[in-house]
Amino acid sequence: MPAEPTQPGEPAGRSGRPAHPVRVRRIYETPSPDDGVRVLVDRLWPRGLAKTDARIDEWPKALTPSTELRRWYHGTEGEYEEFRRRYEAELAAPDAAAALARLRSIAAEETITLLTAAKDPAMSHTSVLLRELDPGAEA
Repeated sequence: MPAEPTQPGEPAGRSGRPAHPVRVRRIYETPSPDDGVRVLVDRLWPRGLAKTDARIDEWPKALTPSTELRRWYHGTEGEYEEFRRRYEAELAAPDAAAALARLRSIAAEETITLLTAAKDPAMSHTSVLLRELDPGAEA
Protein backbone atom coordinates (compact mmCIF):
# COMPACT_ATOMS: atom_id res chain seq x y z
CA MET A 1 0.00 0.00 0.00
CA PRO A 2 1.52 3.36 -0.95
CA ALA A 3 2.17 5.93 1.74
CA GLU A 4 -0.39 8.67 2.09
CA PRO A 5 0.64 11.99 0.60
CA THR A 6 2.00 14.54 3.03
CA GLN A 7 2.30 18.29 3.04
CA PRO A 8 5.81 19.77 2.95
CA GLY A 9 7.37 19.43 6.37
CA GLU A 10 4.66 17.01 7.53
CA PRO A 11 6.38 13.87 8.84
CA ALA A 12 3.48 11.44 8.49
CA GLY A 13 0.38 10.69 6.48
CA ARG A 14 -3.04 11.89 7.58
CA SER A 15 -3.46 8.64 9.55
CA GLY A 16 -0.46 9.58 11.72
CA ARG A 17 1.59 6.80 10.15
CA PRO A 18 5.16 7.63 9.09
CA ALA A 19 5.92 7.89 5.40
CA HIS A 20 8.43 5.02 5.70
CA PRO A 21 8.44 1.81 7.74
CA VAL A 22 9.55 1.69 11.34
CA ARG A 23 10.78 -1.77 12.29
CA VAL A 24 11.99 -3.53 15.40
CA ARG A 25 14.82 -6.08 15.29
CA ARG A 26 17.11 -7.69 17.80
CA ILE A 27 20.59 -6.18 17.67
CA TYR A 28 22.10 -9.65 17.39
CA GLU A 29 20.46 -10.25 13.98
CA THR A 30 22.63 -9.68 10.92
CA PRO A 31 22.16 -6.14 9.55
CA SER A 32 20.03 -6.00 6.41
CA PRO A 33 20.38 -3.59 3.49
CA ASP A 34 16.72 -2.59 3.93
CA ASP A 35 17.13 -1.61 7.61
CA GLY A 36 17.50 2.05 6.72
CA VAL A 37 18.64 4.08 9.73
CA ARG A 38 19.66 1.66 12.49
CA VAL A 39 18.82 3.06 15.93
CA LEU A 40 19.94 1.37 19.14
CA VAL A 41 17.22 2.04 21.72
CA ASP A 42 18.82 0.32 24.74
CA ARG A 43 20.60 2.31 27.44
CA LEU A 44 23.38 -0.27 27.85
CA TRP A 45 25.56 -1.63 25.07
CA PRO A 46 24.49 -5.21 24.18
CA ARG A 47 26.64 -7.94 25.71
CA GLY A 48 29.02 -9.79 23.46
CA LEU A 49 28.59 -7.50 20.47
CA ALA A 50 31.47 -5.57 18.95
CA LYS A 51 30.58 -1.99 18.09
CA THR A 52 31.97 -2.47 14.59
CA ASP A 53 29.59 -5.41 13.98
CA ALA A 54 26.47 -3.57 15.15
CA ARG A 55 26.42 -0.94 12.39
CA ILE A 56 24.54 1.61 14.50
CA ASP A 57 23.61 4.97 13.00
CA GLU A 58 22.03 6.54 16.10
CA TRP A 59 22.00 5.80 19.83
CA PRO A 60 19.59 8.28 21.46
CA LYS A 61 19.97 7.43 25.14
CA ALA A 62 17.34 10.04 26.00
CA LEU A 63 14.75 7.63 24.54
CA THR A 64 15.72 4.71 26.74
CA PRO A 65 13.90 3.85 29.96
CA SER A 66 15.54 5.24 33.08
CA THR A 67 17.77 2.95 35.11
CA GLU A 68 15.20 3.04 37.92
CA LEU A 69 12.36 2.03 35.60
CA ARG A 70 14.41 -0.77 34.02
CA ARG A 71 15.32 -2.17 37.44
CA TRP A 72 11.71 -1.98 38.62
CA TYR A 73 10.40 -3.75 35.50
CA HIS A 74 12.97 -6.54 35.65
CA GLY A 75 12.48 -6.97 39.39
CA THR A 76 9.80 -8.98 41.15
CA GLU A 77 7.11 -6.25 41.03
CA GLY A 78 7.34 -5.24 37.38
CA GLU A 79 4.42 -5.87 35.05
CA TYR A 80 4.24 -4.71 31.45
CA GLU A 81 1.17 -2.43 31.48
CA GLU A 82 2.47 -0.41 34.42
CA PHE A 83 5.93 -0.32 32.82
CA ARG A 84 4.36 0.96 29.58
CA ARG A 85 2.47 3.70 31.46
CA ARG A 86 5.58 4.84 33.36
CA TYR A 87 7.76 4.74 30.24
CA GLU A 88 5.25 6.81 28.26
CA ALA A 89 5.47 9.39 31.05
CA GLU A 90 9.28 9.40 30.74
CA LEU A 91 8.98 9.93 26.98
CA ALA A 92 7.16 13.20 27.67
CA ALA A 93 10.30 14.69 29.28
CA PRO A 94 11.92 17.40 27.10
CA ASP A 95 15.06 15.45 26.07
CA ALA A 96 13.09 12.30 25.25
CA ALA A 97 10.41 14.27 23.38
CA ALA A 98 13.10 15.96 21.29
CA ALA A 99 14.74 12.62 20.47
CA LEU A 100 11.34 11.16 19.54
CA ALA A 101 10.63 14.15 17.29
CA ARG A 102 13.99 13.59 15.59
CA LEU A 103 13.13 9.96 14.86
CA ARG A 104 9.72 10.98 13.53
CA SER A 105 11.41 13.37 11.11
CA ILE A 106 13.80 10.63 9.98
CA ALA A 107 10.82 8.27 9.47
CA ALA A 108 9.31 10.85 7.15
CA GLU A 109 12.37 10.50 4.92
CA GLU A 110 13.49 6.87 5.24
CA THR A 111 13.05 3.53 6.97
CA ILE A 112 14.05 3.24 10.63
CA THR A 113 14.98 0.02 12.39
CA LEU A 114 14.81 0.14 16.18
CA LEU A 115 17.42 -2.23 17.62
CA THR A 116 17.29 -3.89 21.02
CA ALA A 117 18.93 -6.72 22.92
CA ALA A 118 15.59 -7.56 24.59
CA LYS A 119 14.69 -11.24 24.20
CA ASP A 120 11.02 -10.33 23.73
CA PRO A 121 10.81 -6.92 22.02
CA ALA A 122 6.99 -7.00 22.13
CA MET A 123 7.14 -6.91 25.94
CA SER A 124 9.84 -4.25 26.14
CA HIS A 125 10.21 -0.52 25.68
CA THR A 126 10.68 -1.04 21.92
CA SER A 127 6.99 -1.85 21.50
CA VAL A 128 6.13 1.46 23.20
CA LEU A 129 8.55 3.36 20.95
CA LEU A 130 7.17 1.61 17.87
CA ARG A 131 3.63 2.74 18.76
CA GLU A 132 4.88 6.27 19.40
CA LEU A 133 6.58 6.40 15.99
CA ASP A 134 3.97 4.40 14.05
CA PRO A 135 0.57 4.39 15.81
CA GLY A 136 -0.85 1.69 13.53
CA ALA A 137 2.08 -0.70 13.93
CA GLU A 138 1.94 -4.11 15.57
CA ALA A 139 4.82 -4.70 17.95
